[in-house]
Amino acid sequence: TMVFASPAAYTNVAATAADLDEQQRAACAGVELVLSAGAPVPLDLMDAIAEVFPNASIHSPYGMTEGLLLTDIDRDGVAEADATGGLGVCVGQPIDGVELALAPIDESGRSADELLQGAAVQGRLGEFVVSAAHIKSGYDNLWRTTAASARDDLHGLTWHRTNDIGHIDDAGRVWLEGRLQHVVTTPRGPVGPGGLEALIDADAQVSRSSVVGIGPVGTQALVAVLDAEGTSLAPGLAPLDLTERLRETVAEAGGHDLAAVLVAPEFPTDIRHNSKIDRSRLAAWADSVLAGGPVRGNV
Repeated sequence: TMVFASPAAYTNVAATAADLDEQQRAACAGVELVLSAGAPVPLDLMDAIAEVFPNASIHSPYGMTEGLLLTDIDRDGVAEADATGGLGVCVGQPIDGVELALAPIDESGRSADELLQGAAVQGRLGEFVVSAAHIKSGYDNLWRTTAASARDDLHGLTWHRTNDIGHIDDAGRVWLEGRLQHVVTTPRGPVGPGGLEALIDADAQVSRSSVVGIGPVGTQALVAVLDAEGTSLAPGLAPLDLTERLRETVAEAGGHDLAAVLVAPEFPTDIRHNSKIDRSRLAAWADSVLAGGPVRGNV
């Protein structure tokens, strides 16, 4: 009666749903709860999943090995959040027993030592820091990592630095925008790549994307790298009409400038979920290509 899978797995399920026979459809109709996590779960994927599991409540919780789960949101909640035009992927509000704080990110891409809560965090890009009874007590044999991740003492609670970044809106909803090490430090300030990627991925010609920074810290240019797999796009520079369209989308919704749009021959992802994109590798590839290197070099 329950299914829990990664977004990449559900994408395959939705793509092959037309091949289900009558008995298989009846089995899917018996599912009552569908969960997906490990990477962003866009609304269009939730809608596709809803057709496969017509009687299921569809949720996209947020958490990690160090603390499952931390926030929760259902399909209707995602639709409501998307209507506000927020940047990133909305994962809902903290569940009971979870306290959330934000460590603002500075111009160099580092998160502050000071934690903020309440009205002070609304709309600010920062690293999410959480406190709950079910948060890990430590990392096995990694005392330095434990000390760094649990160094905060706000309200005398035990906190955990998640390394995930994003913002909290005025309704208290959490919006994920990537990982701390992938922050792009532009002259106008730090940018969370996940927020812009969500905008770019909505384009009909794009299957998935990665926004990376090219150049020295504090002066980085924003570059969008698109995945060629499953599309008609050829590796190299993206078509001019697509590039112009994505530039307009990012400028209108995010207020940022895309210096270039590239198409990578392959996308490096994590081996567990096939969903978490290795933006660092794509940044190195994009830097090489823009400097005149081979398009089909190692990604």
